[in-house]
Amino acid sequence: MTTTPAPNPTTHTPATPTTNPAAGVAPTTNPTTTAATGTGTGTAAGNTNTTATTGTTTPGTGTRTTAATTGITTAGTTGSTTTPGSAATTTGTGNTTATGGSSSSAGTTTTATGTATAGASAAGTKDTTGSTTTGATGTTGTDTAGTGTAAGTGTATAGASAGDLAVRHLKVAVIGAGISGLGTAIALLKAGIDDFLVFERANDLGGTWRDNTYPGCACDVQAHLYSYSFARNPDWKSTFATQAEVHAYLKTCATRYGVDPHLRYNHELHTATWNDTHHHWDIRTTHGRYTAQVLITGTGYLSDPAIPDLPGLDTFTGTVFHSSHWNHDHDLTGRNVAVIGTGASAIQFVPAIQPQVAHLDLYQRTPPWVAAKPDKPNTPRHTWMLRHLPGYQRFRRAFNKNGREIVAFFMSRPNRTTGMKNMAAGHLKKSVPDPALRARLTPDYTVGCKRLLFSNTWYPAIQQPNVDIISDTITHIGPTHITTTDGTQHPTDTIILATGFTATDRPIAHRITGQHGHTLAHTWNHHGMTAHRGTTIHGFPNLFMLLGPNTTLGHSSQTVMIEAQITYILAALKTLHTHHLTTLNVHPHAQTTYNHTLQNRLKNTVWNTGGCNSWYTDTNGNNPNIWPTYTRTFEHQTRTFDLTNYQTTTHTNHTPTP
Repeated sequence: MTTTPAPNPTTHTPATPTTNPAAGVAPTTNPTTTAATGTGTGTAAGNTNTTATTGTTTPGTGTRTTAATTGITTAGTTGSTTTPGSAATTTGTGNTTATGGSSSSAGTTTTATGTATAGASAAGTKDTTGSTTTGATGTTGTDTAGTGTAAGTGTATAGASAGDLAVRHLKVAVIGAGISGLGTAIALLKAGIDDFLVFERANDLGGTWRDNTYPGCACDVQAHLYSYSFARNPDWKSTFATQAEVHAYLKTCATRYGVDPHLRYNHELHTATWNDTHHHWDIRTTHGRYTAQVLITGTGYLSDPAIPDLPGLDTFTGTVFHSSHWNHDHDLTGRNVAVIGTGASAIQFVPAIQPQVAHLDLYQRTPPWVAAKPDKPNTPRHTWMLRHLPGYQRFRRAFNKNGREIVAFFMSRPNRTTGMKNMAAGHLKKSVPDPALRARLTPDYTVGCKRLLFSNTWYPAIQQPNVDIISDTITHIGPTHITTTDGTQHPTDTIILATGFTATDRPIAHRITGQHGHTLAHTWNHHGMTAHRGTTIHGFPNLFMLLGPNTTLGHSSQTVMIEAQITYILAALKTLHTHHLTTLNVHPHAQTTYNHTLQNRLKNTVWNTGGCNSWYTDTNGNNPNIWPTYTRTFEHQTRTFDLTNYQTTTHTNHTPTP
C-alpha cells in the first residue's frame, strides 16, 4: 500500500541521526562520537546550539563525545564538519527572524586549546543559547543564554545536558500558529506583552488553512465574518473565501502586526508539564526546552485526521491519503477512486475531481443535508465600497453575524427547523429529478443535527455516469478492491479518506500534564471533557485553551468564539499582573456548575436530539463540543475575568487560596 504520511503525527519519536544536519535542518539529537587527531584549535560561528561534552582527551589523539544537543534553529543553519588534525569546527547562523526584515548576525568564537567562547546573540534573537567548542584538551562546558563559555582541562565529567543549563523562560507560550494562535499573538502585542513565543509544529503558519489544500477547499462562512474583526479585508474575491485566500490573509496579518519574530516553526510540542514547585510550565518541543508562566493552546479540534479502522486497509496496494493531507503528486486522471465519507470536505473536493477520474465510488454512511451556497463574486463597485466607505465592512460583518444568530434559535429545538429542512429539501428536489436517487440522498435525521452543508456543485457531480453512490458497509479492503456487505468487489486503485478529525479525543490533551501528575486526556477520560468558559480546566493552573470544550459552533463563525476567548485570556493576564499573582486555577465547583448549565441547555437542542451520530458527541453520548446558544451570550460571559471563580497564589505565598 502506498500511503501519504500525515505531517506532524500525533505520536512523535525523535530520531537519532548519525550525520550532521543539512542547511535549514534542526540540530541533531545524540550525534555520534567524533575523533580528533592532534592538538587542534576549534572555531565556532553562530549560537543556535547548546552542547554538553563528555570524554577524555590527550595531546596527539583525542575523543570527543557529544552527549546531548538541544537547540533553537531556523532556516539557514548549516551542518558541522570535522577535519583530522584539528578540533571540530562548527559553522552556522543565528536566528534570522526579526522585525522589519532584519536578522541576527552570527556570533563568532575563537577557541584556544581547551578553551571555548560562544558569541552573543544579535538583537532580535530571544531564544538562542550559546554554543561551546572543545579543543584537544578535554573540557567541560558551561552555557548561558545568548553567550556561552567553556573552560577547563582534564577529564570532562558527564552530567546534566547544557540544555538544562540554558532554558529560556517566557511570560507566555502559545502552541499553534493557526487562527487561534495568531489572534492571540496579535492581542498580546497590542497589550504590550512581547515576552512570548508561538510554537508551530509545521514549517508554515495557518493551521487547518495550511493543511487542507484539497481541490475546491473553501470556507462555508462568509469571508467578512470568518476574518478577524480588527483586521478586515476588503479584497476578498467572493462571498466565501477559498483556502488559498484565507491562508494568504493569515500570513499577511502575521507580518502586518509584527508576529513573525515570535514564530518558531518546526517546534512540535512533545510535553508540557506543570511545575508545582516553581509555578510554571516545563515545555519540551522538537528543538528545545522552555519554561513559561502561562501556556495557551491554539491547536483547535480540526487539526488531526481521524483514520477509520477498515479491515484489510494495510493490504491495499494502491494509494491512500486523507483529504486533509492531499497527495498532490498523485495524478487522479483515469483512476478508479473510492471516496469514503460524505462530510464537509467531500462536498467540496468530489465535484472538483469527478471530471478527471475514470470512475468514482462514493461510500455514503448517511447522506448530509445540503443547501444552495449563495456565493457571488465581489463586483468592483462592492470592493470599492469596502475599501473607501468608513464602516461599510463593519456593517457587512455585523449583518452576517446577526443573520447567523437566528439559526441558533432554530436549532435550539428540533421542531423549529422546519423552514431549514424545507430549504434543503427544496434544493435536493430541484437538483435531483430521479425520485429513487433523491430518496437515497435524503437524510433520516433532523436538519442541523450534523452541520448543514452548502454547495451548488455536489448534486450535479454525484449524478454523473462515472459516479456510483454506495450505501452498503465496507466489509474488507483487498489489494486492488473494496468489498461491501452485498458481496460486491469494487475495483479501486486510490482511496481518499474524507473521515473527519479527532474532535473528541484531542491529541494535545495527551501531552499536557497537570499539577497532580495526570495528563489532560486522563482527566477528561475520568471526569468528562469539560472546561470553564471553554478555556480553563481545574488542576491545570495557568493553562488557557482556545476552542476548548463546548466552543464549537453549528451555526456561525469560529472566529467570533476565538476572539471572545482571547478577550478573556488577556483579562486573566492583566489580573495576574495587577494582583501580583503567580497562578490561576479554576475552582472545580465553578467548572462543574458551568458545564452542568451547558449540558442542560444542550439537552433539547437539535444537536442532541436530532437523531444522528455526529462528531459533536462522544462515545458516551455526551456533547463536549457544541456551544448551544448565541455567540453574543458567550461574548458577554468572557468580556471580563471572573477572578472569584479561581484559586490563586501570589509571588510571596505559594499556598492556593481556598
